[in-house]
Amino acid sequence: MTTAAGADVARRVEHVMGMPVSLALRGRLAHSAEAEEAWQAALAELRWVDAVFSTWRTASQVSRLGRGELAVEDCDPAVAEVIALGEAARASSGGAFDIWRPDADGVRRLDPSGVVKGWAVDRAVVPLLALEGTDVCLSAGGDMVCHVADPGGEPWSIGIEDPRDPSRLVATVPVHRGAVATSGSAHRGEHVVDARSGEAAGALASVTVVGADLTSVDIDATIALALGVDGPAWLRSRLRTGLVVWADGRAETVA
Repeated sequence: MTTAAGADVARRVEHVMGMPVSLALRGRLAHSAEAEEAWQAALAELRWVDAVFSTWRTASQVSRLGRGELAVEDCDPAVAEVIALGEAARASSGGAFDIWRPDADGVRRLDPSGVVKGWAVDRAVVPLLALEGTDVCLSAGGDMVCHVADPGGEPWSIGIEDPRDPSRLVATVPVHRGAVATSGSAHRGEHVVDARSGEAAGALASVTVVGADLTSVDIDATIALALGVDGPAWLRSRLRTGLVVWADGRAETVA
């Protein structure tokens, strides 16, 4: 949830990469043709990412790479970039996060989904940030990049859902310039797996991380959820700030 009290906010939404992508703009160019052009450029970037990285598209480069039909050097250079991010996440998490996952037959397949969303939104927001005098909040599946043109201006107010009751909020975070990512079970069930055991991570109901860029906070929120009881301490070792909601409903601030 994104709010901006007292401001005239222009909003747009599109379904891309299998999820709702929404944009909120306020300021000088919020309702302009330039804003629409930047929005279309952002959507084009997300559609390109989906074409290259989707694990649901059998002809995508990532699908073909995972099946051994392509080598990394045969793919767009962005694929190597995402794989490198995934490998760094695997190392920092002690193996709890891994972009290589066994399928139903036990064969390890490439699935960089835990890296791609935040990384893609960081790329897609670039043309929107070029809108002069305009505040931007670009959200994909609830994770978002926020930017206030005037550093002293009104922040975006980001609501963090209660994972046990998404109709209510457990916290509200003001963001001037940065990113917010939440990983949890509210909308998709226990979909995050500890790659070391192959079991769904159930100790934490949700993890929200706030930071400078969506690529890193999205990965770190997923890692912390996968780590379960060790997640909050791991986030502190990363000097992250955010909010952890345990499966029993306890909320813990990470600072």
